[in-house]
Amino acid sequence: MSDEEDELILSELDDDELVEQMMDDLYDGMKEEIEEGVNILLERGWAPYKVLTEALVAGMKIVGNDFRDGILFVPEVLLAANAMKGGMAILKPLLAETGAPTIGRMVIGTVKGDIHDIGQNLVTMMMEGAGFEVKNIGINNSVEDFLEAIAEFDADILGMSALLTTTMPYMKVVIDQMVANGIRDDYIVLVGGAPLNEEFGKAIGADAYCRDAAVAVDTAKQFMTNRHNVRGG
Repeated sequence: MSDEEDELILSELDDDELVEQMMDDLYDGMKEEIEEGVNILLERGWAPYKVLTEALVAGMKIVGNDFRDGILFVPEVLLAANAMKGGMAILKPLLAETGAPTIGRMVIGTVKGDIHDIGQNLVTMMMEGAGFEVKNIGINNSVEDFLEAIAEFDADILGMSALLTTTMPYMKVVIDQMVANGIRDDYIVLVGGAPLNEEFGKAIGADAYCRDAAVAVDTAKQFMTNRHNVRGG
């Protein structure tokens, strides 16, 4: 790191350079720099939604991919996530004001017996970044927790996460209960977590298995588009 690095003044960069620098800062988990970058772009007349998608979401996608590929590890992803949160805190009220498109509503949580939440926290942030409203109900959730949350939040999508082979089967318990209650078809059910695979997702009756946060966003968007088309918009 040379002295030149220390003297980098974000406000002196043009838009493209600034966005590129923000992606680097996000990757490095630099929260204050992200907040400053967001404010500069807003002052330059960027729409909140554009700042979100082109700087933050694009940056988080790189973080998500490198996490998946083993280039980044949990502590670094958490730092990046925290920096993203700083930017989101500035943008959220503005997005609400401008009526930025909400693509859909999602409840996400880790299943009963499992206390891992890194992956689903990443999914939460990237889903929010893509324009979804997300209610994250945390770890160790029972069937009742999930069903209550999707009803209360008026969700379109239920996302379930598990990192242990011993807790994976609980996803089927939740889906079976949805079927028993006659509400299974009202929701898109996405599942994810390290030990899962596509076959498992199909076997338990989920709509899709998502191997990482980036895939979760793309899959959710695709299902919402299909759902709107089926309903006639």
